[in-house]
Amino acid sequence: MTPPLSLGVLGCSSIARRRTLPAATSLDQVRIAAVASRTPERAVAFAAEFGGTPCGYDELVENDDVGAVYIGLPNALHHEWTRRALAAGKHVLCEKPLTGDPATTKDVVDLAAERGLVLRENFAFLHHPQHERVRELMARGRFGEVRTLSASFGIPPLPASDIRYDAGLGGGALLDTGVYPLRLAWLLLGEGLTVAGAVLRVDDQLGIDVSGHALLVSPQGVLADLEFGFQHTYRCRYQLWGSAASLLLDRAFITPPEYQPSLRIEEQDHTETFILSAAHQIRRSLGSFADAALGGRTDRTEAPWLAGAQETARLVEEIRSVAVRVPGTDGAR
Repeated sequence: MTPPLSLGVLGCSSIARRRTLPAATSLDQVRIAAVASRTPERAVAFAAEFGGTPCGYDELVENDDVGAVYIGLPNALHHEWTRRALAAGKHVLCEKPLTGDPATTKDVVDLAAERGLVLRENFAFLHHPQHERVRELMARGRFGEVRTLSASFGIPPLPASDIRYDAGLGGGALLDTGVYPLRLAWLLLGEGLTVAGAVLRVDDQLGIDVSGHALLVSPQGVLADLEFGFQHTYRCRYQLWGSAASLLLDRAFITPPEYQPSLRIEEQDHTETFILSAAHQIRRSLGSFADAALGGRTDRTEAPWLAGAQETARLVEEIRSVAVRVPGTDGAR
């Protein structure tokens, strides 16, 4: 029997405690080996709850008992610690976005390939089978010629102390909620997306974007209308609009494990709804990563993950470069 993947948890974040670690401890192929925090008391509390040895960042990366590292640190620290973990010979599962720009993303992607290590960006929604069902329907021509993809991911204002409001830690809506619709557009519409226009609402006091809107276009002329932010009632959905039919999928990015997704397809004189099976997308993401790390990295398996990370970083940079910036404050202040 293959020993489980020894996972080191770098960063005792809220998402790690609420979602990632409960999923990890439910998997037979994963063992929590170490938990690191800049606050020793926090690492001790996490280790008591989930297992592993409490330690600091440097200790975890240098620990020979750690075979892979989950990075749940603020965005601004992703590149440094992903690179350090890879250089130490560890596989890496990093929370999205992998890094904040194309150059640093390419740096760690190249290092992972050079070292023969698995490197993935933890977009858990990509592991939910509902999106594969949508892709199958597209391939069968169920919607005719797809003309537009519209996607929205918005959440209410956050507490004023939330790190996503900290520019120095890589905060902002584009890197938090905006990257989800971007990755979805690449998944459904493929390579070669370009940014035709964008708007970012910027809080000058915080120095971050708090919401935004981007219009992308595919080489086939399909439009992707994407909106995101921290200033909204909750919305997490996308719609495909084609020449023959349209589709609406709700709870598209953050899908609770017990939730049964519904695909609503509308034609001019007909509507049908498909109820799909529930799936634990975070557990599936961790399981897929562990299987890849334990089974040995292959270019065929890992190339799509690395390409997706690089495309997301490229589109983020394009949006920043072309965006019209308008003033706005967040409701948390």
